[in-house]
Amino acid sequence: MKFYQTELSLPAFSRGFHLITSKIEDALPEIGNIEAGMLQVFIKHTSASLSINENADPTVREDFESHFNKMVPENAPYYKHTLEGSDDMPAHIKSSLLGSSVNIPITQGSLNLGTWQGIYLCEHRDYGGRRRVVISAFGS
Repeated sequence: MKFYQTELSLPAFSRGFHLITSKIEDALPEIGNIEAGMLQVFIKHTSASLSINENADPTVREDFESHFNKMVPENAPYYKHTLEGSDDMPAHIKSSLLGSSVNIPITQGSLNLGTWQGIYLCEHRDYGGRRRVVISAFGS
C-alpha cells in the first residue's frame, strides 16, 4: 500500500464554481504511482465546498451559482450569524449542502473520472480569499 498526501493552497477565486481538476493532479504527481486506489480531496474551510460535475460547458457552473443563490438567499430575516457579512451564513449552508470532500478512484495511475466530470471548488463568498485543500492518495 502506498500513501501520499500534500496540502495545496489555491488562489483566491471569485464567487462561483471553478474547475480545479488539473491543479489537484499537478499538486500530487505521485498519483501516477498507484495502479488501483483512491484520491480524497478535503477543503479546510466552512464557506467553500467541493463537488464533482460537468467539466466541459461553463454554463453548467453558471447555472449552479444561480440556483444556489436562489435556493439559499442572502439576508434571510431568520439568520442570526450575520457579523461576517450577508454572504457568510448562506456560504456555510451551501458548503454543508455540497460537502467538504470528494473521493475519486485511481486506476492505472490516473483519476478515473467520467468523460465529462471535473472537480469543482465551489466558492460561496464574495471575497473568500485563498483556500487550502488536503489531497490524499492511497492504493497499490
